[in-house]
This record gives sequence, structure tokens and C-alpha cells, in this order.
Amino acid sequence: MIPASHLTDYLREQALNLDLTDVQIAVMTLQAVIAVDKPIPQRDVYRYKVPKLGEGGSCSLFDELDETPYDLSAALGGESVETTAALVNLNALLDSVNAKIGADWLGIYRKLGVGKSAVLVKLAYKGVESRAEFPLTEEFAEFSNNSRVGLTGWAVVVEDVEKWRADGGGYYECDPKVKSEICLPVLRRDDNVLGIIDAESFTAGHFTPERQAWLAALAIVLPQILVNLPPLENGESLPN
Repeated sequence: MIPASHLTDYLREQALNLDLTDVQIAVMTLQAVIAVDKPIPQRDVYRYKVPKLGEGGSCSLFDELDETPYDLSAALGGESVETTAALVNLNALLDSVNAKIGADWLGIYRKLGVGKSAVLVKLAYKGVESRAEFPLTEEFAEFSNNSRVGLTGWAVVVEDVEKWRADGGGYYECDPKVKSEICLPVLRRDDNVLGIIDAESFTAGHFTPERQAWLAALAIVLPQILVNLPPLENGESLPN
């Protein structure tokens, strides 16, 4: 059971003005999703299609897919029963959350690497194909909310992409139909970034407080899965 104080701290630190009871209910629901035994997946949870990248790899070429799928087993140190179970759980969580919020795109990323070699790696998603890795550099964070949240550990809520860009906000465009976005950090117990979640909608203002509560709950329960995914620092489990 995740204590209410942990939920309260996360909401306060991320400046999310959400109803605590809504978040508590969502957390309990998602923990139940994790606890349920799941069948062996019928699809490949390790490999997925990705768009071709533009010059320098700075932006994706929309609707042009690379011939070679991205292989998570390379990023996660191979395939294992435990890693497969974790990826199955991540996909089940996305199904549960998106049934409540109706996002047009929803994904979970894990931070891998350190320093300038650190990246966010997409572990599971719902929606159209998108890039697999986001560099965690100041340069990339200037126009990528995913990288910005991965570097800072602070949430980004974009109610209207067009207004956001008009006001000078940087924006990485994977799909030109996206009109609103919310990106939340997944934090370890020591507040260091373990990963992020990203949700997008083709409708401006889609992510109401009620929908944000489910996304906040997802960010809060994810450490118990992401913290045990290899590769681990020094070969040991990290504190969640």
C-alpha cells in the first residue's frame, strides 16, 4: 500500500492541483492490475516499429517507418521471464489508464545510462509509432518535453500546443494532430528520475483534472516495476 503522504508529496511537488481521493482510487485500481496474473503475451513485447529519423536524428519523419524495429532486449540486457512479466504489466497498466482517460497516445519510458549518454527508452505505448529514445541533454530538452521532464523531474502540462508554441515553448512534434500533452516524471524514493510517462490528445484541453488523476496514479505506481528492470546500477536493485 502506498501511503497517502507519498501521493500528497508527489502532487505538491509536481504542482498538480488534483483531488487526493481520485488519485487514491486510481492508485488502488492500478495496483490491482499489477497484482492480477496475466497470460503469456501473444505479441512481441520487446520489439516495435519506429519512424525514420531526420538529419542528425533530431526529429522523426512522420509516417515513414524504419525497416528495422527497435529491440528492447538490447536496451534491457536480453530477454527473461522477469523482464517479460514487467513489460506485460506495463502494457496492462496502459490499457487500464487509457480506458479511463481516452488519450490518443500514451507511453512509458525508462531512464537508462548516465551523464550525457543517458536516454529515455520507450518501454510500452498505445498509439501511432514514435521514436524509441529521447536524449537527456540540455540541447534536446530545449524542444522536447520528454527530455525536459527526464532532466528536471518536473511535470509539464500543455493544454493547447498551438498556444504553447506561440508563447515560446519548445515542442517536439511526432504527430501534427496532437493538440494537448501531459508529461509526468516517475521518481525514485530519493526523487531522482527513474522514467517518465507521456500522454497526448488530438483535442486541446483534453487532460482534465479527473484524467490527470489517473496519469498521476500511473506515475506513482510505476517505480515498483521500473526499479527492477535491468540493467541495474552495480547489478543491484535500486531503491524505489
